[in-house]
Amino acid sequence: MGPSLIQAALAVVSGSLVGFSLGLVGGGGSILAVPLLVYVVGVPNAHVAIGTSAVAVAANAAVNLLNHHRVGNVIWRCALVFAGAGVAGAFVGSTLGKAVDGQKLLAAFAVLMMVVGGLMLHKRGAGGAKIVKLDRDTLPRLVIIGLATGALSGFFGIGGGFLIVPGLMLATGMPILNAVGSSLVAVTAFGLTTAANYAVSGQVDWILAGLFVVGGIAGGFVGSRSAHTLASRRGYLNVAFAALIFAVAIYMLVRSLHLA
Repeated sequence: MGPSLIQAALAVVSGSLVGFSLGLVGGGGSILAVPLLVYVVGVPNAHVAIGTSAVAVAANAAVNLLNHHRVGNVIWRCALVFAGAGVAGAFVGSTLGKAVDGQKLLAAFAVLMMVVGGLMLHKRGAGGAKIVKLDRDTLPRLVIIGLATGALSGFFGIGGGFLIVPGLMLATGMPILNAVGSSLVAVTAFGLTTAANYAVSGQVDWILAGLFVVGGIAGGFVGSRSAHTLASRRGYLNVAFAALIFAVAIYMLVRSLHLA
């Protein structure tokens, strides 16, 4: 049985919010999609919500990647190394995540995101390196941080942008706008890996995933344009990134503890 008309409309609106977040900060896809699917659209199973969000986020991330590529924000060589290392981690992480209670996953994820948000605020004034290269210094850092980020991304069922953006900045020193654009390569790859793992277990609602993608295309275009506006003002994009993390993390933590 497919979703009701109201559920379908809510899925499209929710997808537009997810697309906007991905375009703006390269993350927020699944951290928004999972609670939106559970608490707004009304998906009762947390694991189905995670699997469905992974499909939708991967597709929306690919669309937003094209938007950022057109304006030169993607540093492809670094992004591909990071994504390649992270795919293996995402597969292992998503396999472990399916064996953990869904509500506990959401609560643990919320705590992790608050830590990441604090780190982004701490570095809000950093401009980043003007020239970023893939060399003997950055390569091992990209591989190690990519593996760790992929594992966490798969375990928590997230596209991983909120982890990938800080990870890319830490590994290479690139500015946040380049990290946002480059992160979408890994978000797409991680999302596809996690989605495939959940799909094999029958934990994906394909109709809702499609509706999320439809809404996300328009939202992503607006988000990527907004990212350029904020990036021109030193530290503003970092603050927006951190604020979104804290808002959703607190909401998820409160709901998870209430339902426990």
